Amino acid sequence: MRNKLHLAPIGGQSAKILDVGTGTGIWAIEMGDDYPDAEIIGTDLSATQPSWYRTCKVPANVKFEIDDAEEPWTFREGFDFVHVRYLAAAIEDWPKLMRQTFQHTKPGGWAEFQDFDLTYYSEDGSLKEEQQISKWITTLIAAAHRFGRDPCPGSKLEGWMKDAGYENVQHEKFRLPIGPWAKDKHLKTIGAWNLVQIEDGLEGFTLRLFTQFLGWKTEEVQVLLANVRKDLRDPKIHAQFD
Repeated sequence: MRNKLHLAPIGGQSAKILDVGTGTGIWAIEMGDDYPDAEIIGTDLSATQPSWYRTCKVPANVKFEIDDAEEPWTFREGFDFVHVRYLAAAIEDWPKLMRQTFQHTKPGGWAEFQDFDLTYYSEDGSLKEEQQISKWITTLIAAAHRFGRDPCPGSKLEGWMKDAGYENVQHEKFRLPIGPWAKDKHLKTIGAWNLVQIEDGLEGFTLRLFTQFLGWKTEEVQVLLANVRKDLRDPKIHAQFD
């Protein structure tokens, strides 16, 4: 993302901004600092702000609301900028979400969707089918599809936006190394942070899908994840995704 919070040219300071699937709220908070005259609302299914949220200084122009983005939106006014990111394997009906986003974007406003294609690959052949990391991500993707959620929406965002009615749609793809193996300094840093966020969420987003939808035992999942962690930290495996 070139060290930017957004790529859309949203312009003025007085914008009304919506952050869908705000998660920890860190994006909304940083946007509040960068755009002190804007009104920023972050929504999510539950209040997931971490413990530091209660002690950090949240800008006065930022607020958080519990809301389900897949239910009918009830906002009375439109937004100058709608930001939606990292909802892979979380949305049942992406075209519906796009339509609601378009309906609540003011004329002349902007929307920005950022999301993954969780298919892991390597450009040098170091990621192989027989490795535990490959078994895990392939099984995870299959489980998400069985759950009725698309784990690889990234490449489809452009088409969905156009179908919803958006104009001047721009699409960019960024590759995300897993681990600090890249020679490029910037990609090395990205890879290091990407590894941290994958390991932090590894058990959380694996256990439910594997046990509830694939019938795995918890002990089986834990054994797999122990081996996946080894592969994730193996500098000889140059895995990445988009």
